[in-house]
Amino acid sequence: MTYVSDALVALAPVVLFLAALAVMDTFRLVSPRTIAAAGVYGAATAVAAFALHGWIRGAFGVTPFVLTRYIAPFTEEALKAGLVVGLIATGRIVFPVEAAVLGFAIGAGFAVVENASYLRAMPEAALIVWIVRGFGTGMLQGATTAVFAMATKALADTYPRRRVPAAVGMWLAVSLVHSAFNHRVLPPVAQALVVLIVLPLVVLWVFQRSEAATREWIGAGMDLDLVLIDLMTSEHFEATRFGRYLTALRARMPGPVVADMFCLLRIELELSVQAKALLMARDAGMELPIDADLAAALAEREALMRSIGRTGLLALEPLRVTSGRDLWHQRLLHNRGAR
Repeated sequence: MTYVSDALVALAPVVLFLAALAVMDTFRLVSPRTIAAAGVYGAATAVAAFALHGWIRGAFGVTPFVLTRYIAPFTEEALKAGLVVGLIATGRIVFPVEAAVLGFAIGAGFAVVENASYLRAMPEAALIVWIVRGFGTGMLQGATTAVFAMATKALADTYPRRRVPAAVGMWLAVSLVHSAFNHRVLPPVAQALVVLIVLPLVVLWVFQRSEAATREWIGAGMDLDLVLIDLMTSEHFEATRFGRYLTALRARMPGPVVADMFCLLRIELELSVQAKALLMARDAGMELPIDADLAAALAEREALMRSIGRTGLLALEPLRVTSGRDLWHQRLLHNRGAR
């Protein structure tokens, strides 16, 4: 029974906080399957870190003191950050809310494997050890990766040409926080309390601000999409910038291709409205039924893009009002249309 209570104290805090973040994601931007996959990645990085640190100790004669304070914080944070960087670079993380949930899931997976290994190695350790590891080290592993993910995403959006320096800078920052924790400047229990209070509060504060910004963006984006749809169906469309640009393209491209461009612009706006309506409904605690025409609309969009071709899509780029977030919403609709 003692071992069970020790295991709960060592493993439960980080898992429960992850569950709380997932529940707080009212837009359900991250699916349970994706959260689980991120956790598995985090667990795999913990195994990789154990192997790497064992090799470093054997190859270079590094003492445990040096390893835990000056090497492990940087290698562990780098391993955990790998998936986050890949997801941001490929546009799979679009909102800071996603970054928070997936980042903490990676750290939670790492923490569960790390603390489970300590439980196995020290089954007779006092309960205070598992309190410190569960509420201190475990939460640290999750929170540092979540903070890295949110801050890196925000900086990449603000300074797109400086994504690499931003990611490196945030990796160094969270690694230094991790290293400071491992230096044990405060007594273990006090240090665990600081981590338990400060880092989760930072994650929750940024999370709530991101949710509010997402809600504002969805509302404003919906209004803009509807205005543009009305404009495209009005008799004054040819007098607008959109209409004049498409008219000018007719002199350089075949008429049917230009017509497909018009259709693509309209269908992307309509799909964007559907996606935003879906997220607005989720925010209100409802789930909209799948539109019977959704699969056909998505298929038509793909067919139009193939018909227009790469050159035509490049020519159309100045008129496309969809952003990276809208393109993420296209994936959201694809997932629903595939059900």
